[in-house]
Amino acid sequence: MTKEELVQTLEQEGMTEALELIEDAEKGRLTALELAPSLGLLRNDEWNEALLSVLQAEGVEIIYVDEES
Repeated sequence: MTKEELVQTLEQEGMTEALELIEDAEKGRLTALELAPSLGLLRNDEWNEALLSVLQAEGVEIIYVDEES
């Protein structure tokens, strides 16, 4: 899924928070994101992987946190 396809999908689904993450990454306001591996950012696995890829392409470091602590 391309960045443009992801943005279009997120807009259609009204997922403003995910769109804001992309915008913040594009503007350099998001440099790192802590994430529990089992949770992800979106419930849809395909969209989640696409979003993480877009954020990483924009220079965001994805930091997977230990879920047990």
